[in-house]
Amino acid sequence: MTHTRPPRQSGKRVPARSSKGRVAPARRKRAGWLARTILILAFIAVALVGWGFAARKLAPVSNTSLTRFDALIVLGFPADDEGNPSPEQLARVTEGVREYERGVAPRLILTGGAAHNHFVEAQVMARVAEAQGIPRSAILIEPRAMDTIQNACYSERIMQEHGWHSAEVVSNRSHLPRAALIFGRLPLEWRMHAEVPLAPESASTTDIFTAAEILKTMRYLVWTKWTEHCEP
Repeated sequence: MTHTRPPRQSGKRVPARSSKGRVAPARRKRAGWLARTILILAFIAVALVGWGFAARKLAPVSNTSLTRFDALIVLGFPADDEGNPSPEQLARVTEGVREYERGVAPRLILTGGAAHNHFVEAQVMARVAEAQGIPRSAILIEPRAMDTIQNACYSERIMQEHGWHSAEVVSNRSHLPRAALIFGRLPLEWRMHAEVPLAPESASTTDIFTAAEILKTMRYLVWTKWTEHCEP
């Protein structure tokens, strides 16, 4: 019987395949997907902010040539935690009173609910307006609105009930472009009017208000314009 010798093994050892070598390409692939995802999200964020910025720049200040209106609509702002008018709230009401005294409109609609604390913004503003000499008969309170969309919608309902069709809208300068986009969807003739701050604002405060309004405008264009409906 012939015996076959097993082949001689070479003295060199074949290295085992490293598990690390198998995992590294997968990790690189995941890192690549993550980087691309971050870049895409960053691009979308920049595009949305740019859209909000452009929409504010292009927002109209009026849709009418009227200089006299049926009503002044003063948009709400929170009172302080003790129920006193905050500086911004006081500035808005004071500007509405000035416009009333100039004869721009014979009445004020003060709009704003308890959106940020338990004090109804419109009621606090009404007290300020009366203290500044506006007769109670010339003040209408809209006490339910939780945001600018509801400010506009509920105020427009009050105007419909009285047969009024035109309004000057008073708020701070950074708020007005977004307000114009919202009021532009209502069957009213309107003009935006900026308050005059009662004290000089710092550049940082102005920048904060503007940045916040750009984000709110972006949110309005993308989401709340389509999803928020003015319900009773």
